[in-house]
Amino acid sequence: MAVALRTFDEALHELVNDYRTRCLWFLRPDYCPETPEEQLRVLSYIQKYGDQAAYIRAAHLRRWLSQLSNANSVAS
Repeated sequence: MAVALRTFDEALHELVNDYRTRCLWFLRPDYCPETPEEQLRVLSYIQKYGDQAAYIRAAHLRRWLSQLSNANSVAS
């Protein structure tokens, strides 16, 4: 689980950095979402303001985040 979470975080940070100036210009320049709620919000911004490639990458990460959160709730 820890390996999957670290990989998700790396993919999310890469997506945020790739689309920071185009989709997230209104956030702090060093902002990186940490909580699942912040992560979903940022993914929504990227899907709303980005191009098709951004939309697809964000959708993939949304599914991944959903699977991670479901796994955490099952383990509780």
